[in-house]
Amino acid sequence: MSEDGAATTSNKTTETMSKDQQQDKRKHKVIIVGAGMAGLSSANHLTKNGCTDFLILEGRNRVGGRIVSIDMGSQKIELGANWIHGVLGNPMFELAMQHGLISIINIPKPHKVVAATEDGKQVPFQILQEIYEAYVCFLRRCEEYFLCQYLPPPDIHSVGEHINLEVELYLNSVDCQKEKHLRKLIFDCLLKRETCITGCHSMDEIDLLELGSYTELQGGNIVLPSGYSSILKPLCDNLPKENIVLSCPVRRIHWKRKAALRASASSMTASASDTILEEDEDDGGNESDDSDRTVTEVPIGADAQPGTADGQKASEASRIIKTSTANVVVECENGTVYEADHVICTLPLGVLKEQSETLFVPALPQYKIESIDSLLFGTVDKIFLEYDRPFLNATISEIMLLWEGQEGNDGEEVSDEQEQDGQWLKDNWYKKIYSFSKVSDTLLLGWISGREAEYMETLSHEIVAERCTEILRQFLKDPFVPKPKRCVCTSWRKQQFSCGSYTAIAVGASQDDIDNIAQPLYSSPHQSKPSVLFAGEHTHANFYSTVHGAYLSGRTAAQILLTPDSPQEIVMESDSSDLSSWIQGIALD
Repeated sequence: MSEDGAATTSNKTTETMSKDQQQDKRKHKVIIVGAGMAGLSSANHLTKNGCTDFLILEGRNRVGGRIVSIDMGSQKIELGANWIHGVLGNPMFELAMQHGLISIINIPKPHKVVAATEDGKQVPFQILQEIYEAYVCFLRRCEEYFLCQYLPPPDIHSVGEHINLEVELYLNSVDCQKEKHLRKLIFDCLLKRETCITGCHSMDEIDLLELGSYTELQGGNIVLPSGYSSILKPLCDNLPKENIVLSCPVRRIHWKRKAALRASASSMTASASDTILEEDEDDGGNESDDSDRTVTEVPIGADAQPGTADGQKASEASRIIKTSTANVVVECENGTVYEADHVICTLPLGVLKEQSETLFVPALPQYKIESIDSLLFGTVDKIFLEYDRPFLNATISEIMLLWEGQEGNDGEEVSDEQEQDGQWLKDNWYKKIYSFSKVSDTLLLGWISGREAEYMETLSHEIVAERCTEILRQFLKDPFVPKPKRCVCTSWRKQQFSCGSYTAIAVGASQDDIDNIAQPLYSSPHQSKPSVLFAGEHTHANFYSTVHGAYLSGRTAAQILLTPDSPQEIVMESDSSDLSSWIQGIALD
């Protein structure tokens, strides 16, 4: 053989080896889809327990998901998660304390809320306090239905309906019509505020019997002075850099599951059709049986023609999926294919709502799809207004806006025709902003939820800033309120990797739906560890809608994979931030 021939052979061997090495890099014990809090928590728990054979695939070009802090003036502002909710047993608080992100000396800022009507009249503070205390009492009564398990009045199914019933009874005792009307406006404003806390369009959407299922941790809301994003650094510092792949959206998760046995519709029950059956390895010879085809074939779209670069990628992906012996094969938008024993899917509920029927091959069991549809994933957006100089009275911390609403706040009186033609939203969207609060002397924050928030996301920041200036001039009765030098609005509904803000339990849904989504998927009944696990705030039955809920769910998913084989019973590690047993212990007190 000539030297040239030897060199060619050597090059071919090197190419083959590098291809094999590349392929090995694409084989992992665990793939985590999403680098939000749940994904980072899973990765940290795996790392701490000596498992580093994992890969995080993140669609965005940053980690953190719905945690994102930016600088605005001299201030850190939160576009996503705003507070650490509670202290006692909150792993976020513990992590922040451990890394010096919270100052123990917390000097409370003076907090003076004023409420003004559209004609600029301020409500006496005494009335505001009286209505607020009554409202809190009504809300607590709604929570008691879950905790005490007694039945509400007939035909009352939502939190909004129940509170409005209580408000009506309360206002019946007020004789003066003017006073009654003013108090009604305050109740309406507080209900709008509640939609931002809960994450919905109207409190009429929230199931009355499930409101108390959310567990509130004691200690109030804590702000991180250096921004909520500062909590991501200690989590990422523990992880090998090469284990996180950014700007890599996942197109499909192929999990090996034999399709349900063919049987006549009459003989197959709904539960049987969801039974996972063991893979039949010598099925390949039966050409007429296409039951495994959903697992093995990747459809090549019209834009991926054979012979083109995309076509070659699709064909390579198809080959890997067809021949893979892994439990799960993850196909990315860029054509890269990864193989894994297990996948932890931390995609937000909003993304699952949009993609659940196409994202998983074979499709998710019907009970999961129904639960994904049943739960609510609302839109809550923020409007930040930055000024050159302070213009609000230094003692005022928040201005509540008491709108004269045509729609009685809840969307009850708005006809479907009005909403469908968009005219009503165009004329009224800004009336969902219930207040402007001071972040600093020169920075104001307004919150907006639901369909109005979604409409705001279609407007330019300039239009939003102009409208907010008009609102402030009107309610403060001051034509000289300056225009902001900068306006920043969030757009969580429009964001393709969130499709909304956070989870709430809609009328007709329950904690069971959260548990259904959290339920792992097994490739066969004999498998000791699941192929696909789910994590994220929408999978925690008590702490949904919170960062600590996401963190604990991610840790639980990782723990399931780390626990010695025991499919029936998973023993969680016990530490001060795992609250499940503690909560059960005090539930009856």
